[in-house]
Amino acid sequence: MDMSLDFQPGQIVSLEHGDKNLYAEVIQVVVSRHLCWVRPFLLVTHTPELPIMIDLRDGSDLLWPIELFRPALDTEVITFLSQLLAKEPKSELDTVAKQQLHQFIYQLWQAYQESLGARG
Repeated sequence: MDMSLDFQPGQIVSLEHGDKNLYAEVIQVVVSRHLCWVRPFLLVTHTPELPIMIDLRDGSDLLWPIELFRPALDTEVITFLSQLLAKEPKSELDTVAKQQLHQFIYQLWQAYQESLGARG
């Protein structure tokens, strides 16, 4: 059985692509369509120095194929969450954050489409 279908509202999940992780809170699993409705809150770019964090708390929700998500481990997000929660959320998502999220989603979608084409 696919573990991703066991996601629960409020659970933290991750989408990974390259050196980036998008962390989001599950709002609802749409089992019939194999989609997960999530509310992104953080995009992390892993660098040799310190990770670069982009606050997405005031961004848009996302409906995405459920099989691309994995449960986020407490140990991987606890440090990020503590840093993020120490900051006040902005009144709206800034342009750079929107561009970074859009670019990440676009790249992930392209890779997903290519992997589907490789299967067929």
